Amino acid sequence: MLNTLMGDYPVTRQFKTHTDKFAFADVKGSPATAFKRVVRNFEFDVAELAIMTFLIAKVHAKPYRLLPFVVMARFQHPFLVYNAARGTLAPEDLNGKRVGVRSYSVTTGAWMRTILAEDHGVDPSRINWVTFEDAHVAEFRDPSNVQRAPAGKEITAMLLAGELDAAILGAVPQDSKLKPVIPNPEEAGKRWGEKHGAIQLNHLVAVKKNRSREMADDVYRLLVESKQAAGNPPMLPHGLEANRRNLEVAIDCAHSQGMIPRRFTVDELFE
Repeated sequence: MLNTLMGDYPVTRQFKTHTDKFAFADVKGSPATAFKRVVRNFEFDVAELAIMTFLIAKVHAKPYRLLPFVVMARFQHPFLVYNAARGTLAPEDLNGKRVGVRSYSVTTGAWMRTILAEDHGVDPSRINWVTFEDAHVAEFRDPSNVQRAPAGKEITAMLLAGELDAAILGAVPQDSKLKPVIPNPEEAGKRWGEKHGAIQLNHLVAVKKNRSREMADDVYRLLVESKQAAGNPPMLPHGLEANRRNLEVAIDCAHSQGMIPRRFTVDELFE
């Protein structure tokens, strides 16, 4: 039996019926809550993992390699929000502001910093980032313009109270006072995809390096069959070549922010 961390998505529904092969972790809420268990404790043979977490883990020789199977991807533009009840806020206004994010190294935050820098001329080093937990990979160190929120504070409550100027959230908020900082975020995401010829990856699947190639191939086969059973949803490519460009821009995103010391080649991620 392979100890496995995998979220509940249409593309993984059939995969998670294979309880004869996989011992699935019972994780409440998002599987991201268990990513530290992957890259710190090495608890899982097969694991859903955020791409930025994987890249940082590779820097520190954590014992996982990637499978070219995407379980979550999205354009991140709608997830940076501000409290419109306190006035308007544009991307160009963010220099010097306090912006909340769960952890500095989370994938949505990394993509958002790249979007702000490339498309809006914002210098992320001039933003005061406020975080609520440390990185998944224990060795990662936040830059000097990051501070930890006081214990017990919650990101949305701080935004509504005016203790933050903006925040990167994990989901589009339901509160009507919270508006996207980037105007027309869906259209902006579409333009980004066309410009880069890529999508913004969130979570893929990793396997322990000490497991056999045959085992990894079997996991990948079952994942692809599960995706096909779900009707091959869009924005979730599988296969190395189908993801090569997506991974190239993810590597560039991490490297440009100093999260990894060099640009890995795509093929290195699968060694």
